Amino acid sequence: MASKSLRRRDLIQQVVQERGWVSVGALAEMLGVSMQTIRRDLDVLCDGETLRRVHGRIELAEDRLNTPFDQRTGTNLVGKRAIGEAVASKIPDGATLFLSIGSTALSVARSLHRRKQLTVITNNLSAAMALSEEVSNRIILPGGEIRLPDRDFVGEEVVAFFQRYRADYAIFGTAGVDVDGKLLEFHQSEVRATEQMRRNAQTSVLAIDRSKFGRLAPAVGCNLTDIDLIICDRAPAEPFPALFSDLGCQVDFVEDI
Repeated sequence: MASKSLRRRDLIQQVVQERGWVSVGALAEMLGVSMQTIRRDLDVLCDGETLRRVHGRIELAEDRLNTPFDQRTGTNLVGKRAIGEAVASKIPDGATLFLSIGSTALSVARSLHRRKQLTVITNNLSAAMALSEEVSNRIILPGGEIRLPDRDFVGEEVVAFFQRYRADYAIFGTAGVDVDGKLLEFHQSEVRATEQMRRNAQTSVLAIDRSKFGRLAPAVGCNLTDIDLIICDRAPAEPFPALFSDLGCQVDFVEDI
């Protein structure tokens, strides 16, 4: 029981770090426990230094509060730039792409600036804006409300949006990778959107930095074995290297080349 509580509290901290804040109800639904259980967790976590409770939600303490997406975009700049360039080198002019949410996907979009006549189907508004600088590109976005501060579209409407298209490549990241190779996300809707992209593309490309290996998130998606091409900045630490020996797909560690 203690280990379950510790894992759940680690997940709560990661969600808040990722989002900046989250409601008690959303945490209960995400983690499959009661609101009373979440409140007990918050009694332990909210020490006033890192996390705090405010009107039914938990958020980063004032001195830790940053715009989450901009904060993630500014981390591991060298690695993400190398990943973006490596992915872009695989994409020819005129290709049709699915491109997911996330800061690594944005790095890919920025690296595609030399490509022309791309058709890009994405729920990542920042990536769409980066790719709009090339006027020969065609960019297709879902409708609906933009999630701030991440500047993306999420939810079941996005899953239906990706169902309507086919692509040459599906390029996506993930919130974390478990020790069994499962890809993890913070919301099931993000899992379903990624799975829809992967199913509707000829080639699936996972763009991921080393920090995601061993990072926890509650929603479980596909396995590394389901991906056609994995591009990472550097090889992960133990026990993850063993995962790559039996993948049967191409794996590039771009900073180790």
